[in-house]
Amino acid sequence: MTDAHSTMSDASMARLRRAMWWVLVGFGPVIAVLPVIDLLRHPYPFAVTLLAGAALAIVTAQHVRWMRDAMRGLGKSDVSHLELATTFAIALAAWGYMVSQTRGGALWLVLPAAVIAVGVVLVRTSLRWPVVVGGTLVTAAVGMAGVAWGVTDAAPWRAALATVIVIPSAVFAYVFQVWLWDVVLEVDRSRAAAGALAVAEERLRFAADLHDIQGHHLQAIALKAELAERLVGRDDDAARANAHDVAELARTALQETREVVLGYRRASLQTEIGNAVGILRAAGIEATVSGEAVDVPAPLQPLFAALVREGTTNVLRHSDATRCILELSTSDGKVIVRLRNNGVRRKSTMDGSGLAGLRERFADLGGQVQGEIDDDGWFDLVGRAVDPARRAAR
Repeated sequence: MTDAHSTMSDASMARLRRAMWWVLVGFGPVIAVLPVIDLLRHPYPFAVTLLAGAALAIVTAQHVRWMRDAMRGLGKSDVSHLELATTFAIALAAWGYMVSQTRGGALWLVLPAAVIAVGVVLVRTSLRWPVVVGGTLVTAAVGMAGVAWGVTDAAPWRAALATVIVIPSAVFAYVFQVWLWDVVLEVDRSRAAAGALAVAEERLRFAADLHDIQGHHLQAIALKAELAERLVGRDDDAARANAHDVAELARTALQETREVVLGYRRASLQTEIGNAVGILRAAGIEATVSGEAVDVPAPLQPLFAALVREGTTNVLRHSDATRCILELSTSDGKVIVRLRNNGVRRKSTMDGSGLAGLRERFADLGGQVQGEIDDDGWFDLVGRAVDPARRAAR
C-alpha cells in the first residue's frame, strides 16, 4: 500500500470501520431475536417467560459489552474467566430448560453458542480449541438431558446434532469477523505508514538535491573568500577578482536553490489532474475530466494545479461525493477551471485556510476563486485567471 492512488479515502475508511464495529458488536442482539420469536410463539407460564427473558437480556448485554471492549482494545478484553463461565452457565440453563418444554425451545441454542463464540475471540490462543470442544460437548449434553427429561417427544440426538452444527458455525462467523476487523485496522495503519513514507522520501530527495547544490557552491565560496583575504594588501586586483567570484557564486547558488524549491513545490496541471482522478476513483468517486490541460498557459499551470489539488482534498475530506466533474476551458488567454462534486456535507466550504490561501494566490495574478452550492446540491469550485502576457499586452 505504498501508492496513494491504491488507498481509500479517510471518509471511506471511517465508514468501513464504523460498519465493521456495528456488525461485531450488534451480532449478539441480532441472534437474540430467535429466542424472542420462541417466547412470542409459545404460551409459556409468566414465571418461565420472565426467567427466560432475564437470561436472554443478561447474555445479550454481556455480549455487547465484551465485543465493544474487545473492538476498542484492538481485539483484547479484560473479561475474567469466571464472568465468562457464569454467563455461559446462565445461557446453558435457559437452553436446557426451554428445550425441555417444547420443540421451539431449540432456538435458545443461540445463547450458549454466542457465549462460546465470544469466548473464543477473547481468550488467549492456546485456550481456543478447549473452549470450542468443551463448550460444544457440555452444551450438547445439557440439550440432550433437557429433551430426555422434558415433556416433548423429540429425540435427544437431535439436540446434540443441532449443537454440533450451530456452535462451530457461530465460532467461525465470529473468528472470521474479528479477522476481517484486524484486516481493516491493518489497512488503516498501512495507509498512514504509506503517507508518512511518501513524505519522508520526498523530503530526503529535496534534502539531497539541496545538499548537492549548496555543498558545492558553499565550498567554492569559502575557498574564494579565503584566497581573497590572503591577497588583500598583497595583490588587490586579484583579491578584488576573487571577491567578485564569491559574489557570482553566491548569486548562482541562490538561483539554483530557488529552482530546486520551485521544482519541489510546483507540479504541472496535467500531473495534478492525473493524481486527482486516481485518488478520487480509488475512493469510489466517479471522476470525469473535460478540456485539455496543455491549453492552459505555462504561467498559470502552477496556479490551477494548486486549485485542483486543494479542491480534490476538500472533496475527500468534506463531502460524501459519488461523482466529481473537472472542466477546463481556455479562450483568448482566459482560463476557467471548474471542479464540481455532489454529496456536500457542509455549507462553509470556502472557510478553510487552504482555500483562503488559494484565493490570495489567484488575486496576486488578477484572478479569482469562487465556491458555491448550486440548485442541484452540487458544490462548484471555480477558478478564473488571464495569462499575464495577454493581460500586459492589453
